Amino acid sequence: MANAATSGQELPAYLQCVPYARDVTGIDIYGDAHTWWQQAAGRYGRGNTPRVGSVMAFAPTSKMTLGHVAAVARVIDSRTVLLDHANWSPIDGRRGQIERNVKAVDVSPNNDWSQVRVWYHPLQALGTTAWPVHGFIYPDGKAQPRQRFAQAQTQRSAPQPTREEPSRAFLAAFSNTPERASPERRAPRAAASRPAPRLAYATARPLAPRGNNDRADAVVERAVALYE
Repeated sequence: MANAATSGQELPAYLQCVPYARDVTGIDIYGDAHTWWQQAAGRYGRGNTPRVGSVMAFAPTSKMTLGHVAAVARVIDSRTVLLDHANWSPIDGRRGQIERNVKAVDVSPNNDWSQVRVWYHPLQALGTTAWPVHGFIYPDGKAQPRQRFAQAQTQRSAPQPTREEPSRAFLAAFSNTPERASPERRAPRAAASRPAPRLAYATARPLAPRGNNDRADAVVERAVALYE
């Protein structure tokens, strides 16, 4: 039977150490494990003493370029703790496995937890590598909200009426239909992309009468009265 890699099928996803540590400790930090120590500065307490519920932040190495994070489940003594973490040991040939209550021993010369050896499942014993550790991140610090950038929406201001702009009543005086009374005032329409040229009413020629039509004279007189 062909495996997923040779058959072209997508390989199943495996659990990474970061989301697991974030879930079990409540420390709200995202990004690769090697960035957690710096991201915690100013947001969470940090130190070199293990506490239950804290995160052990491993420093990156050439063998572990993304670093590693693990939750401290229990403190045994000044040199020994039990860890809960994910994606450390391959179990039954599979990555991304969760391991709980596995031993980690401080092997630093000064007992400052700067180097540790961690239980490795294939060996059924502590691993032989002394892994560098930044320190411990404590969950009792108050997490600051992650900043979200929202694109500001530009609002166009409604055009303000001026003396040079005709009113509805003025325009209705020159139309064949009377002005309709509006029960409520409507908001002015937004300016078009290419505004129409304004009329200079101050320099406009006087309207010529349309013969001896009383109605036309009345319309002109009404318009002038409304404008003045």
